[in-house]
Amino acid sequence: MARSSRFKTVESIGRSLPDVEVTTAWNQPCLKVRGKMFVCMAAHKDAEPDTLVVMMDIADRDALIEDDPATYYLKEHYVGYPCVLVRLSRVRPDALRDLVAGAHRYVSTKTRKKPAGGVAARGARPFRARRTN
Repeated sequence: MARSSRFKTVESIGRSLPDVEVTTAWNQPCLKVRGKMFVCMAAHKDAEPDTLVVMMDIADRDALIEDDPATYYLKEHYVGYPCVLVRLSRVRPDALRDLVAGAHRYVSTKTRKKPAGGVAARGARPFRARRTN
């Protein structure tokens, strides 16, 4: 299966979710929600071919890698990021649907729009530019 057809499946799943934009990042196809990437084809040279980067909580990532290292993995470049690398040739269709939907939910909760009137969330500090003399 060619890389473009593998991502077509991911894209099809993503298009069923709200506020999804199909675009590119690092010259690779990706899906974004409200401007934030939640899945993309891996572009870094250390990633294996046909690998999908899926955003998620680091604890969830670590559990996936421990449970199924043949499908889920991590390379040094990605260690500090809340994501997992997924071998598209090995992931089951139902797991892929769950991963894409979960990544959408994970990123969506981090990119919630400000309430009407632009009021900051409780406890949030307003941005103040530093003076440079």
